[in-house]
Amino acid sequence: MDGGKAMGATMHDVARAAGVSIKTVSNVVNDYPHVSRDTRDRVERAIAELDYRPNLSARGLRSGRTGIIGLAVPALRENYFAELADSVIRAAERRGLGVVVEQTSEERSREILAVSGGPRRFIDGLLFSPVALGQEDVDVLDVPFPLVLLGERIFGGPTDHVTMHNTTSAEAAVAHLVALGRRRIALVGASTGDADDISSAGLRLLGYRRGLEAAGIRFDPRLVRGSGHWSRESGLATMRHLFADEVSFDAVFALNDTLALGVLRALGEEGLRVPEDVAVIGFDNIDEARFSLPSLTSVDTGRAAIAEMAVELLVERINEKGTRRPPRTLKPEFSIVERESTAVGATLEVADSL
Repeated sequence: MDGGKAMGATMHDVARAAGVSIKTVSNVVNDYPHVSRDTRDRVERAIAELDYRPNLSARGLRSGRTGIIGLAVPALRENYFAELADSVIRAAERRGLGVVVEQTSEERSREILAVSGGPRRFIDGLLFSPVALGQEDVDVLDVPFPLVLLGERIFGGPTDHVTMHNTTSAEAAVAHLVALGRRRIALVGASTGDADDISSAGLRLLGYRRGLEAAGIRFDPRLVRGSGHWSRESGLATMRHLFADEVSFDAVFALNDTLALGVLRALGEEGLRVPEDVAVIGFDNIDEARFSLPSLTSVDTGRAAIAEMAVELLVERINEKGTRRPPRTLKPEFSIVERESTAVGATLEVADSL
């Protein structure tokens, strides 16, 4: 039986308040189907009134599961990962699961700890999005518990993997700008040294180059600008350097939306109109993109679908109970969400979300 406590409440307290046996409380807590509706309602009311919370560790020892999955991400202060966490939590809740979120702070040691140590006893499986680990660390993913990889740092590993169409979506972003008549497209967020990298920057740089080639536009390395951390501050600083170098451009493709927000600030400082003088497109379609001035056109990579796919794959692995089968790689569809930063007269979509 569960002997959990919260605020001093025990299973005995719940049983006494509901007028049932401890076994009946245990059946309700563990969602046993053969409990009458009236009895279940009384127990659930008592649980709520007493703020009783089952001991998940005890339940895990009995059933082998806790009903909780883990999510390890680089930084929750970054909009994309915060919104990804929200999407994962929603997808997990639809399956009756809780989520423990761990921040690895983009540190290699903490990423390794996330898959080799940490609170393993308390979760049934892990969704893992590394940025410090790379392809050379593929063996780190060979772990004895359910694990689903997210992101673009490691490919061909021993786990299921949910990623995005980085290259083709970046190529589509360039095509969108070209269709507006833009020919001098600056890239913010990658350097020419990223060309052989399989990271997000390297894959999106490849898509950028393919987009230029498809349009018959000569690649100009002066338009490709690394930014270090993908933040608003970096986007602003990178654009100031571009202005200082007196390189002409009529569009900017920022490799994520937070960079693009810094780009918009820099263009405003220079008195340039967006999109009349410079068109801007970002990547990730974070919520904030709808509220910037002007609102930001962005590549929507299917964040909600990524979360849904990842949670579903993890649940399948948990239910397989150690059965080995080949790993799977999934990618959701992407789209270009056009807003004011590339379309003159585009309407703000806030009203539709209220």
